[in-house]
Parts: sequence; structure tokens; C-alpha cells
Amino acid sequence: MLNRREVLTGGLVLAALGTGSASAADFTDAVIIDGQGAVVDPFRKPEDKRFSTRALTEIRASGQTACSMTVSAVGNSLDVWDKTIKIIASIDQALLDNPEVGLKALTAADIRRAKSERRLALVYNTQDTALIGPELDRIELLKGLGVRVVQLTYNNRNLSGDGCLEPANAGLSKLGRATIERIEHEKLLLDLSHAGQRTVAEALAAATRPPTISHTGCRALNDNPRNQWDSELKACADKGGVIGIYWMPFLVASSKPTGADLVRHIEHAVQVCGEDHVAIGTDGMLHKTVIDDKARAEQKEFFEDRAKRGIAAPGEGADIFNLVIEWDDHLRYHHLADGLARAGWNSKRIEKILGGNLLRLYGEAWGA
Repeated sequence: MLNRREVLTGGLVLAALGTGSASAADFTDAVIIDGQGAVVDPFRKPEDKRFSTRALTEIRASGQTACSMTVSAVGNSLDVWDKTIKIIASIDQALLDNPEVGLKALTAADIRRAKSERRLALVYNTQDTALIGPELDRIELLKGLGVRVVQLTYNNRNLSGDGCLEPANAGLSKLGRATIERIEHEKLLLDLSHAGQRTVAEALAAATRPPTISHTGCRALNDNPRNQWDSELKACADKGGVIGIYWMPFLVASSKPTGADLVRHIEHAVQVCGEDHVAIGTDGMLHKTVIDDKARAEQKEFFEDRAKRGIAAPGEGADIFNLVIEWDDHLRYHHLADGLARAGWNSKRIEKILGGNLLRLYGEAWGA
């Protein structure tokens, strides 16, 4: 079982709606995809390899069909490649130990199969290209290991370009352009989350295939560097891409977003991008976070480590948990659907946000 830091940096693993008014009852046939998340078992003992009955029951009750989860280390340290290989091996082993829980998704068809088999499809992603650097053949190696989404930068500068916390906002490098070209050549999905404004704009201009910004918010609603301006949101949509709205402190200035705030960001993104180009990227785990003394101590340690490494964004804090607290349980997607329905959305439109748009994008990126 992982600690909070491991969950929030990736973690171990390990329904088509009709028209009319939507409610939680509409979930039976819905394909629900978290474009950036982590699925763990907080109920089992550390020495257990098998998922607990409670965790599996809650996963199935959630309605979640697929989760894109981070399998890489991030940052510019020299050992990020070796750490990433170890993470991938550990998640592969977890899938072997728990075949009834999940499967590795290599195509969109694997996600549909997971739905039919009541399992969870895991989409492997990397949240940085510092582990690749100039050795672009590593992208092919990552593909062979099952990675299907590659994020260009993580908050700080790497050899590909500037992350969102770099004050210079220097944009995309020559190597960054070559990296995008190789990602697209391998038919992987380019992710521009955590990137600086110029990096995002220049990468979108360079992209020839639909990309994603898998977990972000709308900067027009809260001016935080982890959020994206409307111009970049629209440029991503114009390339056929999909924007994932996260359930993170960066949605509001107080760092304590409500369900209404989340709905507000989703609605704004749809106004800018269109309903075919917005999705969910929670950037969190599925099960409820129990906020007790242990959790508070782990959050303090987690934040202090990020601050020391220079990767903590404005809005993070030692006492700030990365969640929408009123919807923080395994039925979070039901809560979101109900919230969107109360805002006047019909079921067909909600279905696109819950997973239809990402399923389409994944099929275009990797194959149907």
C-alpha cells in the first residue's frame, strides 16, 4: 500500500447515457474515465498483495471504467529513468497479482473490454520528459512497456521546455519540438499539463495530432499558473484535443473548491472549447481521504518535500488537501453527474464529460 506522497505522484494500482435529465441511476452503461488519477487500496495491510474486498467493491460501485495514472518519476535528477522503470515493474506486478481488479490499456478497445468485464483499465502515463532528455529512443521503449500518454514538462524547466512555475516563460526548445515529433511518430498521446503558457502555445502549434491537457483548470476563473488561459484551451480543442478539469485546490483562490466551483470550471471550459473537448482529470485517488492526524502529518511532509524541490505551485500548502471535499468519496462521479444535471445538462452531454470525449481521443491516438 502506498503512502500519500506515492499516491499523489502517480501511485500503484493498483455506461452510454440516454437523453433527458441525468442522475446517478444513469451510470449503468456509462464509460467513465479519469484522465489523471490514482487507484489504490487504502484498506489493506501493507504486506498484502491482493486488493481488499472493500476496495474492489467501491471501485465497481464508482462506475469508473479507466484511469490514466502516472508511472514515472518527475524532475531533473539523474535517477528518474531508473525510478520510472521500477515503478512500471511494480504496477505490472500489481496487475498480475490482482487480475480481477484491472488490466493495462494499450488501445481504446481495452477500455471497452474492461467495461464489459467489470474491471478497471489502467492507462500508463509519464508526467515529465526529463527522464527522456535527448535520448528520444526511450520514447519507443516506454511505448513497449505500455506507456500511452507522455507529458512534456512538470512545473519546472527541463530540456524540452519551461514548466508553469518557470518565471522566464521561455517556451519550447528545439529538443522539445523533436520530442513532440517522436511522441506523435510512436502514436502516443501528447499531454501539456504543468507546462508554461508559451510552452503550451508553441507545442500546440507544433502538434500535428490531437493532444490533451489532462488535468488543469481555467485561468480566467482563477489566475493560478497550474491553470490554462482560454487561448490555450481553445487551441487544444481546435487541434481535436481534450481538456481534463481537475479536482484540485487551484480551482479557487481559497484552495478549498466546492462541487459548484468544479462545475463552474467545467462549464467555462465547455463554453471555450465545446462539449466534445472537455473531460475529467481529477489528479487524485478514488477512495475517500480520511483526514486525521496521520493524514495531516503526511500532507505536511508531502508539501515540504515539494517546496524543497521547487515544484510546489501557488495554492498548495502543508494543510491543504487535494480534493473537492464535499464529493470526496468513491461515488464522486455520481455526485458530478448530479451536479451537472442540476445545472441543466442533459445525459448525453454529461456522458461526453465523464468519459466519451477521452475514449474518442484515446482511439484516435492509439487505435480503436
